[in-house]
Amino acid sequence: MQEMKTMSGQPYANIIKGKLFNPDVLHAIAKAAVGLDRHVACNQIVADLKRKYPEHIHDDLPWIFNNAGGAMGQMKILHVSLSEYIILFGTPIGTEGHSGRYSAEVFDFVFDGEMWCYHEGELGRTVYGPGDTAYLKRKQTKGYRIQDSAFMLEYARGRIPNMLRFGLADTVYSTVDARTFWGTIGRSGKLIFSELLKGKA
Repeated sequence: MQEMKTMSGQPYANIIKGKLFNPDVLHAIAKAAVGLDRHVACNQIVADLKRKYPEHIHDDLPWIFNNAGGAMGQMKILHVSLSEYIILFGTPIGTEGHSGRYSAEVFDFVFDGEMWCYHEGELGRTVYGPGDTAYLKRKQTKGYRIQDSAFMLEYARGRIPNMLRFGLADTVYSTVDARTFWGTIGRSGKLIFSELLKGKA
């Protein structure tokens, strides 16, 4: 019986389960965009990511609204696999909400604006500005606020499909925005399948 293989020629049994992206590299890419016009910064980040991680960054998907944990922003999905995702996320008018609690870790590399965060038991806030990284450990949660506007490169690694429940709950039960719901599901599913065909879980 012929062994089934991915498009890259790897046997499905050898699908990559490790992490493809390096947080230090992503941080450097985001920092290089600090101080640029917001549109220029986003385009530069995407171009740098495509050069560093060819075939795994998708820039053809439009920005889409994201409602989660009481906060509203918009995101541009750049990569989704079973174990990692990368998006551009932000808002030009401010927002605040709950981070969610995941079996994954999340890195927010701020390149424009400011984000305030606090964890359970903390009586003060931590302020993250351009060039800073807000890190959320597995099973940890936080409150966050974007006072005016902020944009960031967000990277998560862990059980990505499990994060969709939190990411879509507000869309289902609050905004009832079918276009955003199916847009998020459809784009994420398409990219996960695409990465599996390339041998990336």
